[in-house]
Amino acid sequence: MKTIQVALLGFGTVGSGTFEVIMNRQREQFAHKVGADLVVKTVLVRHPAKYREQIPDQVQLTDDIDQILADEDIDIVVELIGGLEPAKTYILKALAAGKSVVSANKDLIAVAGREIYAAAAKAGKDFMFEAAAMGAIPIVHPLMEGLSANHIEEIVGIMNGTTNYILSKMAEEGWSYDQALAEATRLGYAEADPTADVEGLDAGRKVAILANLAFHCPAVFDDVYIEGITKVTAVDIAYAARFGYVIKLLGIANKQAEGVALRVYPALIDKRHPLASVNDSFNAAFVRGDAVDEAMFYGRGAGKLPTASAVVGDIIDISRNIVCGCEGRLGDSTYESCCFLPIDEVENPFFVRLTVKDSSGVLAQIGQAFGDANVSIAQVVQETLSAHDLADLVIITHSVKERNFRQALDAICNTEVVEKVESVIRVYGDIR
Repeated sequence: MKTIQVALLGFGTVGSGTFEVIMNRQREQFAHKVGADLVVKTVLVRHPAKYREQIPDQVQLTDDIDQILADEDIDIVVELIGGLEPAKTYILKALAAGKSVVSANKDLIAVAGREIYAAAAKAGKDFMFEAAAMGAIPIVHPLMEGLSANHIEEIVGIMNGTTNYILSKMAEEGWSYDQALAEATRLGYAEADPTADVEGLDAGRKVAILANLAFHCPAVFDDVYIEGITKVTAVDIAYAARFGYVIKLLGIANKQAEGVALRVYPALIDKRHPLASVNDSFNAAFVRGDAVDEAMFYGRGAGKLPTASAVVGDIIDISRNIVCGCEGRLGDSTYESCCFLPIDEVENPFFVRLTVKDSSGVLAQIGQAFGDANVSIAQVVQETLSAHDLADLVIITHSVKERNFRQALDAICNTEVVEKVESVIRVYGDIR
């Protein structure tokens, strides 16, 4: 029986999880699942001696990528070191050396994915990256294969477990953002520096990757409009609930009348939508296509073994291709040209919370400013505040282009009745 040999680049959280799944958890299953044996031959780390006690003697340790590239027995290189460089160079060199590649590197793929796809197609090798999109949740392969009979119209998802945990706890417990972040950090959901998560950068990279697959277009990270959750308050969450919504950080890629819109931001979503019930650190992706109609993929979006599950799934898929002599069968699917809409041209409803003077005629003035900018009001709640003759005024609009809404907001701020714009949050979907 053929033995397919793998090199791991990196032995951190995901690298060690991948090693465990291959060498321990699935060791006896590969002959049945693949039709070949599968082993890790070499692990690349910066300081080999540091890892010798963790890795059996029969597995080679090296700090020299050229040793792996020159080894003709290595069939698959698995890049788990992260970052842009040297990861990109290692991947391109591995493909050029005739080795298929698996990566979990969303930072790199969101920036240079198309270059890597093209290099893999030229080499006739596989480049697979299921774990780079949504961790353990299978979404890359479904888009490339199972849903390939569709014109995908939209992908919307909860794509970051840290922010979903924070917003879930703010809703369930009435915590402030700072309280929820502190608990997420204590539990290990949030990094010591949570910027990539809470500012939406992590989700933005995933949107770029999925847009490539869904719309066959050369989307990159810079094409995604991004806002984080740091300005969302418990007050906003409470008002959203009164209107029948929850607030989630959503990654959205969809086709609108004038082009493709890619964005990440906190948004109100109807409590009846399947994504509204995705809580804690779980993630999900909701897909609409012209043939499939709707489908949702749900699970753990991160973690040592959940991410390793996706990585090893790719390794198994490539191994099957090697056994059958059909590596490179998927090729480069980014063959469409797309117009990416600036955020000003994107349409959706808005939730806006204002502190206003608690006096007659306030709503009339604000309604006039909205009407002059062609913004239609769908729902309104006004509540008197305890101090200074002020009131909370919360408005949800019908769907409108961002630039029209901003024009209306500027006009409102210039009236004498508005003391402060407390929050502006977009609404996902049509107003019921």
